[in-house]
Amino acid sequence: MTALVLGISAHYHDSAACLVRGGRILSAAQEERFSRQKGDARFPLQSSRYCLTSNGADAASLDAVVY
Repeated sequence: MTALVLGISAHYHDSAACLVRGGRILSAAQEERFSRQKGDARFPLQSSRYCLTSNGADAASLDAVVY
């Protein structure tokens, strides 16, 4: 099976997360969609959680987290 990777963009304008397997984006989300704060630069905790749960994954199933 190919690696399951969580990509994170944080601490500047529009933080976000995405979940990728084999070069294919499974899901992606901007943190501002959950926090309702335009341009939210905080760590994308809610969008990371969404990407994982919407694909039936959890932190233990990740092969890597990239920033």
